[in-house]
Amino acid sequence: MKTKNKLAQKISITLIVLVLARLGIFVPIPGIDHDSFYSSVGENALVNFLNIFSGGGFSAIGIFALGIVPYINASIIMQLLTKIVPELENLQKEEGESGRRKITQITRYLTLLWAIIQSFAISLWIKPYVFNWNISFISDCIITLSTGSIIIMWFSELITEYGIGNGASLLIFQNIVSGIPKNIKNYTLELYDIEAISKIFLLFILFMSMLIITILVQEGTRKINIISARQLGKANELDPKSYIPLKLNQGGVMPIVFASAAMTLPSYLSQICKNKSITSILTLISPNGALYIPLYCIFIIIFSYFYASLVLNPKDIAKNLKKMGASIPSIRPGENTSIYLEKILNRLTFLGSMFLFIVALVPSIIANVTNITTFKGLGTTSLLILVGVAIDTAKQIQTYIISQQYDNMME
Repeated sequence: MKTKNKLAQKISITLIVLVLARLGIFVPIPGIDHDSFYSSVGENALVNFLNIFSGGGFSAIGIFALGIVPYINASIIMQLLTKIVPELENLQKEEGESGRRKITQITRYLTLLWAIIQSFAISLWIKPYVFNWNISFISDCIITLSTGSIIIMWFSELITEYGIGNGASLLIFQNIVSGIPKNIKNYTLELYDIEAISKIFLLFILFMSMLIITILVQEGTRKINIISARQLGKANELDPKSYIPLKLNQGGVMPIVFASAAMTLPSYLSQICKNKSITSILTLISPNGALYIPLYCIFIIIFSYFYASLVLNPKDIAKNLKKMGASIPSIRPGENTSIYLEKILNRLTFLGSMFLFIVALVPSIIANVTNITTFKGLGTTSLLILVGVAIDTAKQIQTYIISQQYDNMME
């Protein structure tokens, strides 16, 4: 009973914080002609992509318009810096909890810096839709949006510490889910004839197939068996529970987020660029261009390898195995283990990136087959985030229940 009460309390805190975060999106910044702004940015690919993470905040320009985006940017930069700057790497690996707290604090400062930069960029971007654009408005816009971004960061930390699941992931999850009813509303009006019903049925089958593939990509792992010094006296019997799990998709959703962000820029630049030769090149790599799909595939592969290198280091794994007196059967400890793991990791990363690319094409295929283009509103990036966050949150709830039951048994 005690466990259920604690779990209910955590879920309640999570839901309350999520509702507050959602309400802030609809509190508009004063001084903007929101109607004309909303109608003009409706077809902007870059804004539509950013709306995935802000729940439509970039279209509404509310006080939480930036959402969790500055925090995500700051976190990615810190991940890169910890691999490049030795002092930060030592903080993360050698100084334990105090080092992690220092890195968290640096991430917060970076979030504030990013929020100020992005707020200033937004104040310049919305200039044509502002009634009285001056220094006072720019200052108000920067202070309001930056403060909103810091509050969202605080909300995410509240959920992570006192609620259930990862706060930043759940905030993005909520923003994506909030856009689904709008997409459904756009094509439920077409359900009055047989042809439309058959298309919706086909859409459902394709969507479920896409969902299954996405779960397989997110959860697929390769188990590398390991044997320890204690097992050597047992006729080299392998313990099925002793293994290194290497995920098929090490980078999770990040490779496709980076690739999607990179591929939205050409279409946006082609709208503002007036040079004909540059515009023709940008058109080739825009969504309807001949080079869009090959370039998209290349970006997904590059970012998959890049992010896999950040998440896992075969040399560190080999070093830790050697310290523990463990090894991979038939592979010598040390450098040979590192080479073996790197070889397997490269193969898995390539296979995972190909799966991601296939999943990335499914929304376009469904849209072309069913002529229901509104399905693109729930794109690959959105679906991968939804599946990943749902699985992780369910696992955390399950782990929490098991740990509480174990504590009750010990008492």
